[in-house]
Amino acid sequence: MPQGVQLAQIERIFEILDRLGISREAVVIPLRPQGTGSLRMLENGTLEIVVPDTIPFDDWYVSLEGEIRKLKTN
Repeated sequence: MPQGVQLAQIERIFEILDRLGISREAVVIPLRPQGTGSLRMLENGTLEIVVPDTIPFDDWYVSLEGEIRKLKTN
């Protein structure tokens, strides 16, 4: 049975958001991991961060900050 996103993982994502000056209120993190994970800006300006379920969290996490930076500059 798939495991949901853990609080410790969300806290690590929040560390990046805090470092980048992105309000936690401007982000949604679905509690169900999916595929290889994804980042996208929703129409309302909210950043959606989907944690992967097909690759280890730590492997995905190392590139997360750079991916958020790229998305925010586009």
